[in-house]
Amino acid sequence: MDKKYYAMEKEIVIKELNSDYNKGLSEKEVLERLKRDGKNELPKKQKDSVFKIFFRQMMDPIVLLLIVTVIFSFVVNEVIDAIAIIFIIFVDLVMGTFQEWRAEKNADSLQSLIKYKVKVIRDNEEKEIDSVNLVVGDVVLLESGDKVSADMRLLESYNLQIDESVLTGESVNIYKVDSIQDKNAILAERRNMVYAGCPVVTGRAKGIVTATSINTEIGKIAETVTNIKETKSPLTIRMEKLSKQISLLVIIVAIIIMLILFSKNVSGKEIFLSVVALSVSAMPEGLPLALTMALTITSNQMAKRNVIAKKLNYVESLGSCTVIATDKTGTLTVNEQTAKRITFPDNKSFDVTGVGYNFDGEIEGSNEYLNNILEISTLGALNNEAGINRKGNVYKYYGDSIDIAFLVLKEKAKVNIDDYEVLKRIPYESENKYSAVFYKYQDEIYCTVKGSFEKVSEFCNKMQLGDKESNFNKEKLSFQNDELASLGYRVITVASGKVENFTLKEYYEASDIPNLTFKGMVSFIDPIRLEVKDAIEKSRGAGINVIMITGDHPLTALSIAKELSLVTTEREISTGVELNEYLKKGEKAFDEYIKSKKVFARVTPMDKLNIVDSLKRNGEYVAVTGDGVNDAPAIRSANIGIAMGSGTDVAKETASMIIVDDNFKSIVSGIELGRTAYSNIRKVCYLLLSCGLAEVLFFVLSIIFDLPMPLVAIQLLWLNLVTDGLQDFALSFEKTEDGVMLEKPRSTKESIFNRALLEEVLLAGTVIGLIIFAVWVFLIKKVGMDVSLARGYIMVLMVFMQNIHVLNCRSEKQSVFKLSIKTNPLIIVTIVASIILQIIVMEVPALSNFLQAKVIPYNHMFTLMAFALIILIVMEIYKLIKYKKD
Repeated sequence: MDKKYYAMEKEIVIKELNSDYNKGLSEKEVLERLKRDGKNELPKKQKDSVFKIFFRQMMDPIVLLLIVTVIFSFVVNEVIDAIAIIFIIFVDLVMGTFQEWRAEKNADSLQSLIKYKVKVIRDNEEKEIDSVNLVVGDVVLLESGDKVSADMRLLESYNLQIDESVLTGESVNIYKVDSIQDKNAILAERRNMVYAGCPVVTGRAKGIVTATSINTEIGKIAETVTNIKETKSPLTIRMEKLSKQISLLVIIVAIIIMLILFSKNVSGKEIFLSVVALSVSAMPEGLPLALTMALTITSNQMAKRNVIAKKLNYVESLGSCTVIATDKTGTLTVNEQTAKRITFPDNKSFDVTGVGYNFDGEIEGSNEYLNNILEISTLGALNNEAGINRKGNVYKYYGDSIDIAFLVLKEKAKVNIDDYEVLKRIPYESENKYSAVFYKYQDEIYCTVKGSFEKVSEFCNKMQLGDKESNFNKEKLSFQNDELASLGYRVITVASGKVENFTLKEYYEASDIPNLTFKGMVSFIDPIRLEVKDAIEKSRGAGINVIMITGDHPLTALSIAKELSLVTTEREISTGVELNEYLKKGEKAFDEYIKSKKVFARVTPMDKLNIVDSLKRNGEYVAVTGDGVNDAPAIRSANIGIAMGSGTDVAKETASMIIVDDNFKSIVSGIELGRTAYSNIRKVCYLLLSCGLAEVLFFVLSIIFDLPMPLVAIQLLWLNLVTDGLQDFALSFEKTEDGVMLEKPRSTKESIFNRALLEEVLLAGTVIGLIIFAVWVFLIKKVGMDVSLARGYIMVLMVFMQNIHVLNCRSEKQSVFKLSIKTNPLIIVTIVASIILQIIVMEVPALSNFLQAKVIPYNHMFTLMAFALIILIVMEIYKLIKYKKD
């Protein structure tokens, strides 16, 4: 069990760790501890080699099925078929391997979080070492700009502020102290501890290392992430089902053919060759490559909308999610404290427009209160330890987030503080809860204080009412402060007053501050991103529930959630403490409790993980968004993990997808494209499987009626890989259909080859197969045409059939005549190209001989085109009947 160093006195901690407050450790002791505990670095994730990735791609069920097909092709001496299929498999494997290898190439980002230079005291000397050489018991010196390189108990602390948002989700910097803390304090409330990976915003400190490497809080998260099993994507599950279904259909047809041939007393060898040939022709050889192309195209479209999918299968996954569990800080909000309201003691309030650390916005005030607004903005800028540097149009900010927000407020108020001379400061200390500045203006000396209402009120005996002063009314102002806090604001109060008989001395005590006049309150909040509300509404319209999971204060979380219409009452919000109470009651009680909540505040990384696991047990397909180290376990456990582009490397490495622009709206775009990808995959399957069924049908009918095959193997392969290949490529570029974001998410248990697709494939495949067979019978029996010439007619008819049928496949529901060609002009290009290719094959002797494609009269081609139009008419009638209510 981890020791609670935060609940121990400093002297006891030093003794426990066998170190020295002033001298630190000796180099000899450091070497022994390094040998015992290892270096202060997280275990590197072993990257798979390109060859391992390549062979893993081969385990895809469809690929395995095609490999079997290749073997059968060689058995029946269809060498060209086998080579063509091998080429298709190879291209598909190379494309899939490259996509996954590119994602695996990322450096070990967990390692980069804690690897840098650090100042330590060893052998009574201050030294600078690599952070990887830190050991438990090392005495470390911290200052503004450093990153904490191990978990430490503070021994000294001077105005130390740490940004722990990456670890806890807390949106404001944490003021640290070196005093003992409560033994039951949660991680976010351990004020005397600092943690690896968190930057020092301001101040300085001395700390003693209590944990390194895998034993740090980041290390525990890293270990949790590593042990969480990655879930299969919906597409992987669906393709496995489709592979089984195709295999089953091929086996069933093969058995039927065997029985038919056996009844006709055909020899065993002929039966075997016929069955193998049928299986080869029935296989949709171009399906794996077509799917890879469809996903690659959508992946590129997502990238243009700032959504990066690390693996191709993840492209479709986002469209399947039923719940988005989103972090607040940096995801729903801008992670930049912003002054939103100025409130004066007489209850007059004025809103401040603008979002984040930029100067766009203004203070909406009346002329009557203009001086009061200017005064409070000036005082906030004077009593300030932050800074803003500008280089061209780029602003760089440093210091406390509230201080930065006060500087931004100054710019919005357009006040100039050059005429004010700061004489002395009392820096902010977390235990004091205020900061003060003595300044000179127009030969008069003043003091201004800002901080919490409870503390600032102690210095006040008057309050400002318009242009007059009145006796201080603490009860009234306390109510005003509580009301603002209940709205989720972080309230900072400001007071000032003239100083009589000022002498230049050290001012560090509250007793040095004279009686002041209470000027007013400034309310701050980490504002929501402008586009988030609309994005959440679109998610709801798509049947997707959005919940918030944050480490922030419940009141702040509730305020943001109400603004986003995520909740309406406090009953829909939960805290980490309540979660743990229900977790003790068992999974069933916990899962029921999770169902009733929309916002989870003050939660730990493990709480987030438990919430996500519960949602999954409740049958949800969960997408988790986040940007911090604290989000990593939940991101990894989620069905689809989404990291923000500005987030930590840990979150980005763990995630399945990265939102480059941190825009929640981009997630909705990704969902839309994910659904489009799935729709296009179905369209490709519809085309290939229906054409494959047609080939099987006229093959079977020819055997039953003792007719020669309408097409030989090489001709079938030409149609499957070249003609179909062009058209399924074009289908991959189909745009999003109307209403796709108004449909409910598809169940991950639903197969691609579901009832709707089965009906479409059976009807279209049967119609095409019967038309081909009917024409074949007419040419052979009625006309008495030579078999090789008749096959030329059938090839042309099949090309026309596929070109007409691809128009049907553009939408499973909408009429061909309602779909604009402008949305996908590639369809027309591929139709024209495939017809031209067929004409070239017939006209060029070498190709004609190779494919056994005879030249047929052009006027006959128009007749064949008329026959091909039948499939268009049949499928239009089908759509009209099936979807007439839509």
